[in-house]
Amino acid sequence: MAILIPNDLARKIFLERQRLSQPPGRALTKAGLLQLIDDLGFVQVDSIATVERAHHMILFSRNQTYKRDHLTALLEKDRELFEHWTHDASIIPSRMFRYWKHRFRRREPILAERWRKWHGDGFDSAFEETFRHIAENGAIMSRDMKVEDHKSGGWWNWHPNKTALEYYWHIGKLAIAGRVNFQKIYDLAERVIPPHHHEPEVSHEEFIDWACRSALEKLSFATSGEIAAFWDIVTPQEAKEWVTDHRDELTEVLVEPADGGKPRASFAFAGFPENLGDLPEPPARVRVLSPFDPLLRNRDRAERLFDFFYRIEVFVPEPKRQYGYYVFPLLEGERMIGRIDMKADRKSNMLDVKRLWLEKGVRPSAGRLEKLEAELLRVARFAGVEKISYQQGWRG
Repeated sequence: MAILIPNDLARKIFLERQRLSQPPGRALTKAGLLQLIDDLGFVQVDSIATVERAHHMILFSRNQTYKRDHLTALLEKDRELFEHWTHDASIIPSRMFRYWKHRFRRREPILAERWRKWHGDGFDSAFEETFRHIAENGAIMSRDMKVEDHKSGGWWNWHPNKTALEYYWHIGKLAIAGRVNFQKIYDLAERVIPPHHHEPEVSHEEFIDWACRSALEKLSFATSGEIAAFWDIVTPQEAKEWVTDHRDELTEVLVEPADGGKPRASFAFAGFPENLGDLPEPPARVRVLSPFDPLLRNRDRAERLFDFFYRIEVFVPEPKRQYGYYVFPLLEGERMIGRIDMKADRKSNMLDVKRLWLEKGVRPSAGRLEKLEAELLRVARFAGVEKISYQQGWRG
C-alpha cells in the first residue's frame, strides 16, 4: 500500500533536501561550500546581475556567510568544481565529471550534425584548427580569436560567435578554466579537470544507475519523469526502466498537493520517510530566492508542493509581463509568500525596491514586513549597496 505524505511534511522534506532548513547564519567554510553544492547537486549559472548573479544568490540564500572568493577558488584553483550543463549551464562537483563523459558522448553526434548544417562545408577543418590552436598555445577567450589577416578565410571568419569553443566545451574536450568579467576562458579538459576525477571509467549501466539513484536521493520523492529531469542526462524512458528494475529498493508514496487535490503517485527509497531522521523546522525568517533557485527549478513540482506559480519573464515582451523582468520569489519558513521586483543600483548605492506582490491569503502584517526589510538589508549588503529605496506604491 502506498504511503500518504501530507503536504506540510512533503514541503519540509524537500526544503531539507534543498538545504533551506539549516540556520542561514552558521559560518560556511570553503569545505562547507563544496559540501553544500554537492548536497544540492548543481548550482545554475546565469549572467543576469539585476541584484547579483544567480549562482551567488542561490548560495547566499542558503547561508549568508557565503563568500564568493571560496567559490572562485573551488572552481579555478582547487578544481573541485567544474562548469557544464544539467538542464542549463551549471556549477557541478568535479567528482561527477566521470559521469558527464556519457553526456559528452551522447551530445557529440547531435551537435556535430547541427553545427555542420549551420556552417556548411569546412566545418570539420575549421573546428579542428580551433582545437589545435588551444592545444598548442594554451587557454583562450572568444575575444582573443582575432587575426589581422582575414583574407585566408580562416576559422576566425567562420565562427565569429565562438561556435567552435562552445562545441568543444559541450562535448567535453574543452573545459572552463576561469572567467574574466564573466567571459569564459577555455582550455583542454585534461588541463582543467584533475586526473583523479576522470577515472575510473563508468559503464553505461553504472551511469544510468548513478544518475537515477542520486537524483532520487536529492529529491527524496519523485516520479520517474522528475528523476530524469533532475540532472537532464538520462531520458525519461531510461528513468522509467530504472524504477521498474529497482522496485525492490523503492516504495510507492502519494504526495498530497498544496491545493488539497489528488495526491501524486511517486517513488522513494524503502524506509521512507523514517529513514530521513528528524527533520528540522525551516527558519521562520523571510528569504529572497533567485529566479533560478533549484527549489523552483521544476516549476510544476514547485506549484504542486507550494501552490506557487512562478515563471521568469525575462523573454516576455514588457506589455505582456504579469509581474516584471526579473522578479525574486520570497520564502518564509516552509511557505512561498510572494515575489519582489528590485534592482541593485550601485551608482546610487541603493537597492531599489519597485514592487511587492504577496500571495493570496498572505497578510502584509507589521511583523512580516519587518522580516522582509531585515532580509532586504542582508541582500543589499551582499550586493554591495548600503541603503534601500522603496518606490512609491511598492506594496501594491
